[in-house]
Amino acid sequence: MSGSSGFAGWKSRRRRANIDGGRLHRHEVKVSPAEEAKLLALAEKHRVTVPRLLIEAALSEGTESPSERRDQFMQLSNLQRLVGTVANNINQIARHANATGEVPAEAAASIAHARAVIVRIDRHLAEMAGR
Repeated sequence: MSGSSGFAGWKSRRRRANIDGGRLHRHEVKVSPAEEAKLLALAEKHRVTVPRLLIEAALSEGTESPSERRDQFMQLSNLQRLVGTVANNINQIARHANATGEVPAEAAASIAHARAVIVRIDRHLAEMAGR
């Protein structure tokens, strides 16, 4: 497959990139209605087509597929943004407390939110380690 395995275009690419000479071999797979429903749900979850899902799963040999890596990247990016927001809120609270000598009423909620983000990050890292 030509092209890089990086994350360029990771938001919208459902189909695999074209390759020089095309793809000359075709395989037909018949599935039950229940299997079809599972395949469609997984493909939608990973934002890929069913053929791409099947090929990635078959050729990944027990490792994570590019779609799974992309999902991990997206989740980590979201967590990174959350951490930045939480850090900004805590800095604002600290600045206010230092300037006035008073801890704002929203400090407890911000600290609780920070703890929730840390728990979410810990869970995500544990999931990644369990692969």
